Amino acid sequence: MSEKLSNVVTCNCSICEKKGFLHWIVPRDRFELLSGEAKLTTYRFNTGIAAHHFCRVCGIHSFYVPRSDPDKIDVNVRCLDDIDLRAVSAEPFDGRHWEDAMTARATHPK
Repeated sequence: MSEKLSNVVTCNCSICEKKGFLHWIVPRDRFELLSGEAKLTTYRFNTGIAAHHFCRVCGIHSFYVPRSDPDKIDVNVRCLDDIDLRAVSAEPFDGRHWEDAMTARATHPK
């Protein structure tokens, strides 16, 4: 993989924490699904903005359209080939309190 991993995030919401999702949000033009599109299905909840795509055969959740950035793709770093997960540094995000965390992020950007 030639793309540098930066701004990887862990989320403690009820879905991400249980899936072990390591978030890496990228612009849509930097994302290319190489195979398996016909086997994808989608799960939406709450506001319906986020579109969680997963394989209907094996159940792997490799990417989704995030509610926080609906114009981007959130890739699960754990699903990328040739990544040393021990070398990935991830920042925590308080998804259990999503609205408050997004407000805090907007008022105190990095």
